[in-house]
Amino acid sequence: MSGNKIWSKAATNTSARVETFTVGRDKEFDVLLAEYDVLGSLAHTKMLASVGLLSEEDLEKVQKGLHEILDEIRGGQFGIEPEIEDVHSQVEFLLTQRVGEAGKKIHSGRSRNDQVAVDIKLYLRAQVLAIKEEVKQLFDLLIGLSEQYKDKLLPGYTHLQIAMPSSFGLWFGAYAESLIDDLEVLAAAYQVADKNPLGSGAGYGSSFPLNRTMTTELLHFRTLNYNSVYAQMSRGKTEKIVAMGLATIAATLSRLAMDCCLYINQNFGFISFPPELTTGSSIMPHKKNPDVFELIRAKCNRIQSTPNELTLLINNLPSGYHRDLQLTKEILFPGIEELTGCLQMTRLMLSHIEIKDNILEDAKYKYLFSVEAVNELVNKGISFREAYKEIGNQIDRGEFNFDYRRGLHHTHEGSIGNLCNDHIVAEMEKVLAKYNT
Repeated sequence: MSGNKIWSKAATNTSARVETFTVGRDKEFDVLLAEYDVLGSLAHTKMLASVGLLSEEDLEKVQKGLHEILDEIRGGQFGIEPEIEDVHSQVEFLLTQRVGEAGKKIHSGRSRNDQVAVDIKLYLRAQVLAIKEEVKQLFDLLIGLSEQYKDKLLPGYTHLQIAMPSSFGLWFGAYAESLIDDLEVLAAAYQVADKNPLGSGAGYGSSFPLNRTMTTELLHFRTLNYNSVYAQMSRGKTEKIVAMGLATIAATLSRLAMDCCLYINQNFGFISFPPELTTGSSIMPHKKNPDVFELIRAKCNRIQSTPNELTLLINNLPSGYHRDLQLTKEILFPGIEELTGCLQMTRLMLSHIEIKDNILEDAKYKYLFSVEAVNELVNKGISFREAYKEIGNQIDRGEFNFDYRRGLHHTHEGSIGNLCNDHIVAEMEKVLAKYNT
């Protein structure tokens, strides 16, 4: 088996058990990097030719072969053969089969360490942009729902106790604005991922006259990881920072999912969903369970653990490359897929949400308007402390009555009567601009 490795030597005879253990699940996740591995090689070989390490004839052959492999990857026709160790070896093996000796020259000035580093950065950069678009679509839906239901009132809670009047406009808009801050964090992660480590070799550079600025431009990175040691140290750290960005989005989705689980509950009864979007019970025919939101909550809580898991993986590593870093893929990559699915399912569910009418007519919300009554007295010239005491005494005597249907007067920025959704949209546009390089 060891003879099929592109790095093998005649004297090398790695134990099959050792090889199985060290490869682990790497091939499973390496397939996701295949496109980016080829893109890295396309840039690297152009650079090699520019500094005289690859002839124009060999460059033409190599570029043609790499583009063929890229087309196969994008067409779903690529796989890593059982006897091949990783995606880098598979691409180079296929290329050498097709173009001969020229294919063996593409690794000059590279280590698998910086090769996988650039693959991961390119992959994470693309995934961050894709998640940003998913978040933007959910944001647009939430803003639309906020405007659509801005006049529909519901009770607000503190300590899970009935507190003050809110509205669906305020509720939907709150989660829309939360996504802005989430994308702020993800934008910072994008900036970290948008740096080129290629050319750092095994972490100590190369004696070849590499042009790292050229590969940075060819791969459309914003800048380089300049220091070759730090370029290697950015492995794991980049994944952790991206995981932090994902975790902030997951936290918002988890909280929204929890609200929906509460609000669909019969004791709240604020919202409902079509039967085809809920599930039933095996023994209770009346049940409509919010399984989708429960799983969104669970998946997003698990996603929030990924930065900590990555911290524990990389926390005590010295400088330089270590095989521990291989495991970052199996920690982070599934989280990316899960978050994408959760964003899409949240959008599907909210697109079919049904809002109940006249929620506040229920007698249990009678005291929801106690603050409104206090403020009315204050507006008449009574001090707040005296007004608070007066309304409190009315409540204690069972004499409190406030007709909210006369209208609520909430006019300040971000209140029931002044949602400021146009400003929230403008803030989102500012954040989205940070992803443009």
